[in-house]
Amino acid sequence: MKDKQPTQPTAIAMQPVAELVKTVAPNSPQQRFSMSAFADEVAKLVIAKLPKKPTKPKTTTLKKDAIGSLFLDTSAIIDKRILDAMILGFGPSVVTLCEGVLHELKHIADGKDELKKPRAKAALAMLSEVRKKRSAQIIYVDDKTITAKEVDEQLLALAKKYRARIVTGDANLEKKAQVMGIKVVNVHALADAFKVHVVPGENLTIKIIHTGKEKHQGVGYLDDGTMIVVEQAAEKVDQILPVTIARVIQTVTGKILFAKIRKVPLNTPVAPRQ
Repeated sequence: MKDKQPTQPTAIAMQPVAELVKTVAPNSPQQRFSMSAFADEVAKLVIAKLPKKPTKPKTTTLKKDAIGSLFLDTSAIIDKRILDAMILGFGPSVVTLCEGVLHELKHIADGKDELKKPRAKAALAMLSEVRKKRSAQIIYVDDKTITAKEVDEQLLALAKKYRARIVTGDANLEKKAQVMGIKVVNVHALADAFKVHVVPGENLTIKIIHTGKEKHQGVGYLDDGTMIVVEQAAEKVDQILPVTIARVIQTVTGKILFAKIRKVPLNTPVAPRQ
């Protein structure tokens, strides 16, 4: 029985290798090439043809300190009353800022709006002051999984994700948050809760600062900023007058008091309300 001759590689089996050699071999008369370079190229081609692993969706680990905290929006930071309370050690000890809010605040501070620009710069300076307080903490959240472009939408999504409350002075944002079941702290309502409670019939003394919308009105303010509109006081600017509160009107931004000048006996000293 004759020994079987070893089978030779067929042209078809050798074709892929031949094509690979043509691809990687340098154009030289001797068709020489480095075996190590040849091996590297083979590896590259094999790896390129391997099925790629599916990319995992982006995930962000929740910052534990931010869960259930207060997320400040731009209007609340510019308002500064929450930050004032934190500096005094009276307000919340932990607040959270998202990247979108911080970017918007910096944009306003660098902008051309002469009214908002100085307030935004002052708010940024106050944020730096709060950071220096040991009793206060500011947490920064930059969550790449939030794809919303609008700052308010980013804030709402983060508050929902972190089961947090939003602090704002923006009535529209407050309404959106309430529809989504997110708790909101309105800075105007919070400040109003700490104002001096004045009722109709109460007697005060007030300094008239400027005239009002109506020609006969003069306007003064309590120490907490509450506006008092005094009838028949347009010509009494810079004078301290005894007044009686006639009515109180509640607005979105707080209370406005309306008063009338009170008649007092001659030579009775009148001093501003302390």
